[in-house]
Amino acid sequence: MPTALNKSLGLNDVIIKAHNEGDNWKLVSLYTHAANRTNSPHLESFFLTQAYVFALEQDHPAQRRLKSGLVAFGHK
Repeated sequence: MPTALNKSLGLNDVIIKAHNEGDNWKLVSLYTHAANRTNSPHLESFFLTQAYVFALEQDHPAQRRLKSGLVAFGHK
């Protein structure tokens, strides 16, 4: 869980705030966190995809782990 997650804001609000601030590095961990919190395989796949796209754009070290998660869903 991201340590900067504001307790008074929901995860969706924090994601929107990071988008508004252009904090793409933070979006990698926020979308990863969202993927880990959902019970829906479709949402998990969506959030992992978002995290992976931002990871690629930022050359984030989570790229390989996120790609592995997407491959486990059958995405290539």
